[in-house]
Amino acid sequence: MKSILSLMVSGLMVGLACGRVAVAASPDPTTAVAETRNISEYYQAVGTVRSRLQSHIAARMTAQVVEVKVNPGDKIEKGQLLITLDSRQNVSSLEQARQGLKGAEASKKQASQAIVAAAALFQQAESDFKRITSYYQSQAATEQNLEQARAAYLQAQAHLQQAKESLTGAEAGIKQAREMVQQAEIALSDTLLVAQEAGHVLQRLVDPGDMAMPGRPLITLQTAGGLQLEASVREGLIRKIALGDELQVEITALTETVTVKVEEIVPYADPQSRTFLVKASLPDMAGLYPGMFGKLLIPVQELEVVMIPQEAVRRVGQLELVLVREEDIWKSRFIQTGRRINGRVEVLSGLSGGESVSLGAAEAGAAP
Repeated sequence: MKSILSLMVSGLMVGLACGRVAVAASPDPTTAVAETRNISEYYQAVGTVRSRLQSHIAARMTAQVVEVKVNPGDKIEKGQLLITLDSRQNVSSLEQARQGLKGAEASKKQASQAIVAAAALFQQAESDFKRITSYYQSQAATEQNLEQARAAYLQAQAHLQQAKESLTGAEAGIKQAREMVQQAEIALSDTLLVAQEAGHVLQRLVDPGDMAMPGRPLITLQTAGGLQLEASVREGLIRKIALGDELQVEITALTETVTVKVEEIVPYADPQSRTFLVKASLPDMAGLYPGMFGKLLIPVQELEVVMIPQEAVRRVGQLELVLVREEDIWKSRFIQTGRRINGRVEVLSGLSGGESVSLGAAEAGAAP
């Protein structure tokens, strides 16, 4: 009995080594034809999902963060308050500026009153000088009287000019004080950081108690405009891409492939990696977030390949086999497979195209 079993096993191994083993034909197996197709071979340019429009919220002053009102993922509206900074010093500066404005306005009022008084004195001195001059010409007044009237007139004229200059200075002081008030109001408003556009919060980079400084990002926002893939394409392939081209992108985490449009090709090659930055718009997808990994598929060449349904392939350990119909006999044949495309598999070796293969081999469990 053991000898018979050994002979059967040896026969099976010899058959496997030859690459083909004949089996009894099934009565009516489900079959498919190994098709020869032209498919594109792609270069996979590694990329990252990023926001098409992204903004950073930063302070214009050095101040302590008092309150942060948003968290990553929050939806925000235009004008919404995001961060409050310590405003005590700014409130004090604004109050001082307002007091300065009040003082400047009071000075202007005093200067205006001084002009009225100086103008009245000038008119009186001018009238007296004209009258004394007339008297002097008719010899009704002495030269001393004329000189006294002239001196009073010139003094009143100087006082009036001085009052006018004081008014001009007071008006300039008011203008300066108003500018100081305006600057203090702006500085106070800078302690309230608001969203300039609607969108979503991507990153919160500070907490209450932290120190905000000019130019340091506090919050990163994704504003309207959607997402895009930014991929690095090696310089040898950049001529195969043009603005407006529709390509495929694989989003690894979502196991999805989507069609995108090339929107920007940065006209500069990174001297370290010898790659160009290509940006392609992404459609709205559930679960797609900035920072995720993606691959931009760039067609390189057309290849003629043999394709069969995946269910026609069965595995024995590390071996891949299919049942091929040859003159009404189903024979097991070793193959080597490659890419999987829409439920079909590429056959790298073992089939040349046109063969009939069994789709029920794996399910039927037919032994080679």
